[in-house]
Amino acid sequence: MTELFDGYHDNYRDVVQSSIDFSGLPHDFFMRAKADLLRDLIAQRLDTDKPDMLDVGCGVGSLHPLLHGMVGSLSGIDVSSASLAQARADNAAVDYREFDGRTFPFANSSFDLVTAICVIHHVVPGEWAQFVAEMRRVTRPGGLVCVIEHNPYNPLTRLAVSRCEFDRDAVLLGAGTTRKLMSAGGLREIGARHFLLLPWDTKPARRLEDALGGVPLGGQYAAFGTA
Repeated sequence: MTELFDGYHDNYRDVVQSSIDFSGLPHDFFMRAKADLLRDLIAQRLDTDKPDMLDVGCGVGSLHPLLHGMVGSLSGIDVSSASLAQARADNAAVDYREFDGRTFPFANSSFDLVTAICVIHHVVPGEWAQFVAEMRRVTRPGGLVCVIEHNPYNPLTRLAVSRCEFDRDAVLLGAGTTRKLMSAGGLREIGARHFLLLPWDTKPARRLEDALGGVPLGGQYAAFGTA
């Protein structure tokens, strides 16, 4: 995986954009939707207004500019040193560290919020449980673990994945599978929300998406649980 993503550190956004061009939407639309979802989860599930956050598999840090003012300290880890070099150049205030793909380079209970955004589908399925266990390990008691993944039941999502050069190893997992992994890993109060159903960044569209969040229609989903 390291070699795969090292090769895309300087054109990551362009590769992603080419895979979703058929939608007529820019990459930033999808990033904003994720940031908005995280903002809602912070307000609904955490006691702190600005949680210390770890982004696992952060890549080139595309999401991180959208998190300014939303979180306290922000850290990111990735197996790709080339991607992290790009992330550091773009986001000087973020603490970026390499990891070996298995053990996160932080002590137990270090963060209020730990996310993995479109990452687990690159992990070998036999290592999914270990990955979720590491997410829980570095999350403080009462903190939140959040996994955002592609919805394998959405045909447009499958088309985008098939068109993306660095998703050729992807093994997509549905929200039910992710929730089971979280439960087996000892997380509590587990929930899921599907999003990216509508191609409009308006308040009415977002309200409708929220109302339909429990229906597995959106292009992606967030599964979350309390440590």
